[in-house]
Amino acid sequence: MRFSVVETGYDQRQVDSCLDELGIRLARLAARAQGAAGAGREWDEIREEAAWLSGLLRRLDLGDTAGRRHAGDATRREAADLLARARVELDEAREEARRVREQAYAEAVQARRDFEAALYLRRRREARVDEILGQLTVDQVPADTPTAAAGVPGSRVGVGGLDTSAEPPSGRR
Repeated sequence: MRFSVVETGYDQRQVDSCLDELGIRLARLAARAQGAAGAGREWDEIREEAAWLSGLLRRLDLGDTAGRRHAGDATRREAADLLARARVELDEAREEARRVREQAYAEAVQARRDFEAALYLRRRREARVDEILGQLTVDQVPADTPTAAAGVPGSRVGVGGLDTSAEPPSGRR
């Protein structure tokens, strides 16, 4: 079992939790040992559980405080390096975000200016067209008036339909 290294040793909550678990398991073993009183299979289970607990205690290596202190120093140094790198990366990311934000804002402002300029020009053209159209006078043409095409000599279109007396245009026979 491994415990998190904190500033003054191991995390007390993790150590207490582990000791509580060991206490519960030892109490269960004691109860089973009293209840078994001679049953061979349960004694084997008790021996296996005891061996597991002994292995757990060996893995904890509670006696090697100098080794833990040295490992704790290395862990603290590694954590400090990671924290320093993380801070540098965070500062770089913030700077990049600031640049992107400023660029996006500048592009949005320019796009709005372009849109407003195009809208202004469109409104000016519209006003000019309205002004020109306002100056025109249109006379109403009576409905029975022949069209301009009907008055062109040599055309086959007349008021009464095709003009059969007219000659076809030159070059077409």
